[in-house]
Amino acid sequence: MSGGKLQKLIIRCFKDEKYKNEIKGLKYTALLNPEKYTQSYKTEYKKEGGTGTSSTAPKFTRSLPSDLDLEFLFDRTGVLVHYGDDKQASSDDTVYKDQGKGIIDDLANFKKAVFDYNGDQHKPNYLIISWGALLFKGILTDLSIEYKLFKSDGTPLRAIAKVKFISHIEAEKRAAAENNKSPDLTHYRVVKDGDTLPLMTHQIYGDSKYYLEVAKVNKLYKFRKLTPGQQLFFPPLAKQS
Repeated sequence: MSGGKLQKLIIRCFKDEKYKNEIKGLKYTALLNPEKYTQSYKTEYKKEGGTGTSSTAPKFTRSLPSDLDLEFLFDRTGVLVHYGDDKQASSDDTVYKDQGKGIIDDLANFKKAVFDYNGDQHKPNYLIISWGALLFKGILTDLSIEYKLFKSDGTPLRAIAKVKFISHIEAEKRAAAENNKSPDLTHYRVVKDGDTLPLMTHQIYGDSKYYLEVAKVNKLYKFRKLTPGQQLFFPPLAKQS
């Protein structure tokens, strides 16, 4: 039970795709919780018809990563109360007081968490977005900022940041969630103790004779000794030569 306490949307930042190495001191807590958020799900189909047929029957190929769309408000006009370290503003305070750099630092901190390049990993941070029933793991794909109010010198005081995130699931969990056996689909599998390439090939294709092709695709030169934890790619049989 939360006891009625207000819960804020929080974005936590991680260095690794397994979400184990959280970056200390780097996270974003929303000023105001969003009025809404949108999650989008897509599937991909092939539209192929046989010779002489008048129509095509779509054939499922895969589920695409889901998207999450959010909007964040940044405001240093003094209208909103208890913003960071600011003192509560009076209800009739419509004159924009001296707010230093306005929202420049606020936006910089936000971008550092969700957008900026991580020098150690050579890519943006992996993110976990949590709020109520929402728990989304992914990375930022789009960020646009609309500036709405300004001081007399042009310093922005209010802005709306529109962001889109794409989901990212760890390889092990993705393979377990898919758990399909169709030989004409793309498969990713994580090697476990006791696995051999012929065995894994047989489990996916129903025949171990394709293990040499799989070894070639994955550039395995010592395929007789697989390493537990490594990820292997199994292409569709239809694309095999």
